Amino acid sequence: MSSTSRKVTKAIIPVAGLGTRFLPAAKAQPKEMLPLVDKPIIQYIVEGVVDAGITEIIFITSNGKRALEDHFDRNFELEYRLEQKGKKDELKEISKIGKLANFAFVRQNKPLGDGHAVLAALPFVDNDEAVFMTFGDDLTIGKPGLAQQLIDVYKKTGESVIGVLDIPKEDTKRYGIIGGKKIKDGLWRANYWIEKPEPKKAPSTLAWNGSAVLTYDVLKRLATVKPSPDGEIRLANCFDEHFKAGGTVLAKVIKNPRFDCGNKLDYVKAQVYFALQRPELKKDFTKYLKTILK
Repeated sequence: MSSTSRKVTKAIIPVAGLGTRFLPAAKAQPKEMLPLVDKPIIQYIVEGVVDAGITEIIFITSNGKRALEDHFDRNFELEYRLEQKGKKDELKEISKIGKLANFAFVRQNKPLGDGHAVLAALPFVDNDEAVFMTFGDDLTIGKPGLAQQLIDVYKKTGESVIGVLDIPKEDTKRYGIIGGKKIKDGLWRANYWIEKPEPKKAPSTLAWNGSAVLTYDVLKRLATVKPSPDGEIRLANCFDEHFKAGGTVLAKVIKNPRFDCGNKLDYVKAQVYFALQRPELKKDFTKYLKTILK
């Protein structure tokens, strides 16, 4: 397959987690629907993947995630009321949400890990295509976007590619760390993986950021991967077995700013960042921040 014919048009976004770190806010609404100013986290993520050419998005959901489906569906009553009141800007804003992509929602019937969640999307993937995946609370900003950078690497090489962060050495025990060989600045060939190693045992400081373009041969391995001792099927297990079978994946270093919105501090940082990007808020909000930081 030539680089010009390689396309990635589908994205898998697992959103089945309970969001326990955000209780009680996440008790009755998905954490992915928590707002950053006036737009939910998940919409920023969806807009980013759509900008990269994605036309179909498969959400892996669980009980209590109905608000996600409603958000990416049309609300005819609301649209009618906005039209009647002449609120054209608001009408335009909400009308475009359901048109961003074609959306599918698949239930993860048991909470058996992130790999098990991604596996639920396998029936929607053709055996000759690659798919982009990311998590529904992990927000990377800036241009070119996260999805675009990984898809560009896939188009050039035809290989699976994961996004990685170059982290401080002391933080390796919080992440899955890759080992491998540097191809050029910002691009590595990974051939093994260590989950949360102590800094002295870490093969590098390159940590998986939860995003990837997965070719079908890697994706289908999830169906046969050996579960962890706790019974969960994890993407880390899938990569590990792929490496043990002699496979490799490319690893693209992502330097864009990132907010892990499943983390309270990062979520607050994201709120501040996006508020400061809004012309109608920036001046007064900056003034307010100065008053409380004296």
